[in-house]
Amino acid sequence: MSFSLLNIASAGVRSSSELLQTTSKNITNVNTEGYVRERTEFTTMVDNQVGRGETYRLLNEFAQSQLNRDTSNKSFFDQFVTEANRVDTIFSEESNNLSTGINSLFNNVQEALNQPSSTVARSLVMTDAQSLVDQMDRLSGIVLEQQGIVNEQLEIFSEEANSLIQNINTLNQEIAVVNGTNNASDASSIYNQRDLAIRELSQLVDIETLDGPNGEKLVFMGSGESLVMENGTFNLFSLSGDPDPNFKELTLDVNGGKAVPLEIDATKLKGKIGGLLAFRDDILVPAQNQIGQMGLAIADAFNEQNKLGMDANGELGGDIFNIPTVGAYAYQANTGGASLTATLEAGKGSELPASDFIVTYTANANEVSIQPIDNKGEPIGSASLATIPPSGVIDSDDITSGESFGLQIDVAGTGNTGDQFQIKLNSEAATSISLATSRGEDLALASPIRTANSIDNVGTATISAGEVTSVTSGGFNTTPGLANGDITLVKTGTANEYQITDANGTTTFTITPPAEGILAQAGAPYSNYGFDFDIEGTPATGDTFTLEFNEGGFDDNRNGLKLADLQNGELVRKNVVTTATADNHETFNQAYSGLVSDIGVVTGQAITSASAFDALAEQSEAWYESLSGVNLDEEAANLLRFQQSYSASAQVLAAAQEVFDTLLSAAR
Repeated sequence: MSFSLLNIASAGVRSSSELLQTTSKNITNVNTEGYVRERTEFTTMVDNQVGRGETYRLLNEFAQSQLNRDTSNKSFFDQFVTEANRVDTIFSEESNNLSTGINSLFNNVQEALNQPSSTVARSLVMTDAQSLVDQMDRLSGIVLEQQGIVNEQLEIFSEEANSLIQNINTLNQEIAVVNGTNNASDASSIYNQRDLAIRELSQLVDIETLDGPNGEKLVFMGSGESLVMENGTFNLFSLSGDPDPNFKELTLDVNGGKAVPLEIDATKLKGKIGGLLAFRDDILVPAQNQIGQMGLAIADAFNEQNKLGMDANGELGGDIFNIPTVGAYAYQANTGGASLTATLEAGKGSELPASDFIVTYTANANEVSIQPIDNKGEPIGSASLATIPPSGVIDSDDITSGESFGLQIDVAGTGNTGDQFQIKLNSEAATSISLATSRGEDLALASPIRTANSIDNVGTATISAGEVTSVTSGGFNTTPGLANGDITLVKTGTANEYQITDANGTTTFTITPPAEGILAQAGAPYSNYGFDFDIEGTPATGDTFTLEFNEGGFDDNRNGLKLADLQNGELVRKNVVTTATADNHETFNQAYSGLVSDIGVVTGQAITSASAFDALAEQSEAWYESLSGVNLDEEAANLLRFQQSYSASAQVLAAAQEVFDTLLSAAR
């Protein structure tokens, strides 16, 4: 009996000691990151003695999985909001407001209209034009700088993720060695380290875990790709830019890069890396493209209208802005020897959408497809087909199906079927637009033609001021002047019949009322002059009307009025996908306001989502900590309880020893 009592007391002391050790360990690691609270439980033996104790971690894997998932979502929006707030603030600053620069430019054009001959007024227009170019360059440069920061952060985060993946794999192998042995309970710190590494990885990307053999944890991305696998195998992240080396994309190298890298769906990444990529794709790329699109639309519209006027030197107007040419990026898989450059086709600025493009060689000889792509590189709208002409320059005349999107593509060399090129005209143009001239005299404020009614006319008809639509169609020469001299129009005695005379001779023709587009109704060669006029009112027989070059008409501001009216013109294309009846254009100010508004809306939505996921992450954290975290109050109560049980067992042990000693003495 005394021996049994001694054994029971010894077991009680031992078990209480183990319980005190576990409790002490919990208390000591209360501030240890990743520590999971432990519990020791004992079994009862057949003779009612305390059996061997088992120490295990109080871990709820569902709560852990929920915490990892909510951590990924929280990290995603925290990263997105941090980056987006900075850009939103930049675009909201008055000094960066493109609308201010646009309005100032056109306000000074209005001032120049009042004094077409004023050198000062013209100089102010050119000064504002340069300021607008500088402003677009500065704003675009800020966006490009943010893209550089994104690339740097992606490098840091991908290296951090790779380090965690390798660490998880190493810990898996260490766990596999002790799994199922008596040393398993002593390896709880390894399990804690692995769980912490998995949680830290969830801050970078969305992950899921599965139980593998020998206690291993298999780690997968939320989109299904494997990161940590069985038997010490794992995949690592890498960054590459194809075709644009400066536009980094995240890839997953299989078996240390021994196989073809797997492309990762950035929309499903979550975590800090997903937040960075979403920020770049949803804010930076569209902002850069829209800035470039606006700049190209303004420059092209101003150039084309200026060309239709006459400058202060009495010459036909020329370009005010230089439209840049950009090189296309060739994909690494290309096998041909072609190279492409692209620019905006003159007069097509309003057709250019705020997107990038993929040009692909088809199976047909000398044919390419032109496909707009969205901010994530996905096709939008319908691809166009174009035939490469002998000159190698593709423009709207070479489109056989679809539209040109305002592009002019210069092809050099020969491409093979399937070869692809990416054109980033908008994003690269924003920092490359410049002034073609700084001379105020080059502003073509006057119209190059003027019309007059003969003083001898007796009817009520008058000739309109005339409208110039082209200076290259044949009506003008470089002298400058009218290629075919002055035009005289005389009303005959026949209803709706006129006689027209210039260097091409005299032609009699009949118009279809109303008397609009007289030269167009006269037919060739007059219809190809590039200008036209109307007759308003009722002419009498013999009434004469003339049109001549506006020589010396420097105080004329008719073309300047059209330059000023560009501010109100809907010249910026909204999107690629549209219908024939859709309102698909907006003014420069509307386009910029829309850009700033879009950034603000996306940022605001992200802030709202971030608040929601912050709350979810806090709830998951609280739930997880309630199950696996150390509660000092609970552990203090356990400490007191186990101390008491230890003392009681020690007293039993002492009593048993005394009884045993007494029995031995009696036996002697």
